[in-house]
Amino acid sequence: MKSARENMLRAAILLSLFAFIGTTVLSFTYEATKDRIVQNERDALLRSLHNIIKPDMHDNDIYNDIIQVSDPELLGTEAPVDVYIARKDGKVVAAVFASIAPNGYNGNIKLLVGVDVDQNLTGVRVIGHIETPGLGDAIEEQRSDWILGFSGKSLQNPPQSQWKVKKDGGYFDQFTGATITPRAVVKAVSNTLLYFKAHRQTILATSENVNHE
Repeated sequence: MKSARENMLRAAILLSLFAFIGTTVLSFTYEATKDRIVQNERDALLRSLHNIIKPDMHDNDIYNDIIQVSDPELLGTEAPVDVYIARKDGKVVAAVFASIAPNGYNGNIKLLVGVDVDQNLTGVRVIGHIETPGLGDAIEEQRSDWILGFSGKSLQNPPQSQWKVKKDGGYFDQFTGATITPRAVVKAVSNTLLYFKAHRQTILATSENVNHE
């Protein structure tokens, strides 16, 4: 009996030791790489922003010049939404909304939606989603050029009534075998344009606001 208890005690000590070592290694690895992870995330976001707002369009630090706005109905989330402001010679020339398409096939689709001062889209990019591989993931720039078709569009081009996929009687193509995903993105982009239209003067009047470290 004593031997069995001793074996159980040894096993418990070994397990605790392994757990401690594992936790220590994970903690060390996280501390050693967290700055690099943050930098990589920043670089990826900045690349996406510059795909939508070309660097020669602005002369400010667009990554750090942000405001936050809220409109669950039009921006797709109860949480405040970041809006990246592009300025040239101190004047706002465009804004990029981190909008959400809440009704994707598998959940939220995270977007960047760029709008210039004339309410034309400078571009749209998907920065996060869990849509079906091989079907819904065609919203990614790397998978197809569908997302590029938003550039230059506005609520007048096509008319607001046409901001739907063709299956619903609208202007925009859907994907073969996947309608829900593009339908969600089209609606979210349209809603972002509607938000900008309603709040254009307020956004254009924003002073520089540095919120990121």
